[in-house]
Amino acid sequence: MNQLMSPFKCKGLELRNRVVMPPVCQYSAVDGMPNEWHYVHYTSRAIGGAGLIIVEITSVDPDGRITEQDLGLWSDEHAIAFKKIVESCHQYGSKIGIQISHAGRKSEYSKVPVSSMEIPFDTMFNKPKMLSTDEIKQVVEKFGLAAKRAVKAGFDTIELQGAHGYLIHQFHSPYINQRTDEYGLDRTKFSVEVIEAVKREMPADMPLIMRISAKEYVEGGYDVDYIQQICKEYEKAGVDIIHVSSGGEASYEESGMTPRGNPESKQGYQVPFAKAMKKTFNIPIIAVGRLEDAQFANALIENNVADLVAVGRGMLKNPYWPISAAAELEQQIPTSKQYKAAFEFKVSYSPK
Repeated sequence: MNQLMSPFKCKGLELRNRVVMPPVCQYSAVDGMPNEWHYVHYTSRAIGGAGLIIVEITSVDPDGRITEQDLGLWSDEHAIAFKKIVESCHQYGSKIGIQISHAGRKSEYSKVPVSSMEIPFDTMFNKPKMLSTDEIKQVVEKFGLAAKRAVKAGFDTIELQGAHGYLIHQFHSPYINQRTDEYGLDRTKFSVEVIEAVKREMPADMPLIMRISAKEYVEGGYDVDYIQQICKEYEKAGVDIIHVSSGGEASYEESGMTPRGNPESKQGYQVPFAKAMKKTFNIPIIAVGRLEDAQFANALIENNVADLVAVGRGMLKNPYWPISAAAELEQQIPTSKQYKAAFEFKVSYSPK
């Protein structure tokens, strides 16, 4: 029986445990460049025992940022800056990925954002420009170039942000994409082209993760049965792992829900979506959504509800959440000798 601290393998990605630090925006970059804050932030989670760290949403284009403080990967200089963070996380035993994205109509930074349609996210956002076929091809190329730079920087995996109302979501959602051309008649076409462009730049043994919103909360939005059909096309195109979230397609006023849930969201409120995806797909599934209770997170793995557990809030509060969880569960996890005494010998330690 697998447990939370059991090792995990997908293609060439081998993790010491099944705890994922998911992408959580830090809004601390200048010109898209990672800096000392990012270095300390991600290295701390590696020392804390995370199996996989996924760097926050990182734009493939300057105008694709959510805010001016977002990370970017639109130049070779960005790749060089990330390399230090990657090497540091590797030093402390974590594998590290990066989520590449384009905000589309949810860009607060761009004066003229782009999208599948000319419909603004809400009244607080600028009206987007509807991407032409040629412009879509250019965006696809930018995803491919960003993936190439991620590989050059040494990342172990790449995640595509296909959730929370960002550009990929804007194309595969019937609520948002009502185009009458080939990119509307086949709402997976844009995403499949992005997947294929990214896969061309990745080593054959590097898995590709797709983060999806399994449910839209706005009236008329899709449910999990729809995204299951969409993800079948993504799997055919080359997606190796599905990271299951929800929401983000519309404003809180319209949907009553944000990507972080709402004040009433309870522990594991997104787990049913991960469970549904697990029943449909034979590729690994990452569950997310208020999973910081170690016993609950472990049960998801033991009961085969998910293959990996993403703990965002819990690891923002406590960078050493995986070590603490291992001690509580009395499961073994390597940690630095400097912290061994804090856990009453319930964890093993490495000499680093």
